[in-house]
Amino acid sequence: MPKLILVRHGQSEWNLLNKFTGWVDVDLTAQGIEEAKEAGKLLKNVQVDYLFTSVLKRAIHTADIILEESGKKELPFSRDEALNERHYGDLQGKNKAEIGEKFGQEQLHIWRRSYDIAPPGGESLLDTRERVLPYYKDSIEPLLKQGKNVLVVAHGNSLRALVMYLENISKEEIASLNIPTGIPYVYDLDVNLYIKDANYLESE
Repeated sequence: MPKLILVRHGQSEWNLLNKFTGWVDVDLTAQGIEEAKEAGKLLKNVQVDYLFTSVLKRAIHTADIILEESGKKELPFSRDEALNERHYGDLQGKNKAEIGEKFGQEQLHIWRRSYDIAPPGGESLLDTRERVLPYYKDSIEPLLKQGKNVLVVAHGNSLRALVMYLENISKEEIASLNIPTGIPYVYDLDVNLYIKDANYLESE
């Protein structure tokens, strides 16, 4: 039965600085590199047939480290901006705490966690979902239906959009879903791609 493995990139430089990152192309911190190495170790004994990433370096770097650590360096892959992080528009590069002080914590929470309200000049989670899902259905689902195991290394919100679809999570419930950096989340699927099991991989 196929597996779909989702990994949010390791801690980025702007995660550390508490900035809205979006499509700004920042790299991993030292901690992010270690998180990616650990993810690779966790996936060492998991069969993976194909890799998908966004076009942003923090996801690509995480994926490269995972492949190196897990001994899967020759894996076929695709990169597409459909898997990029949610675009935060005018908030990109701004400190989240400072935005909260300027506009209020309630407005900050709405911009960060609401489903269909976009920050100025940016994307809502709904907008992100509307580019992630067609790509998933066109490029990833066909491989899963062939019984292939697929690894997707992407971002907090592009993965939230995908998990929302896969697990049929409501727009109210998705606000509380947070995907941690660098920990593989594995779906065991049946031949019709219904979820049999879903768990984070953890070191023993």
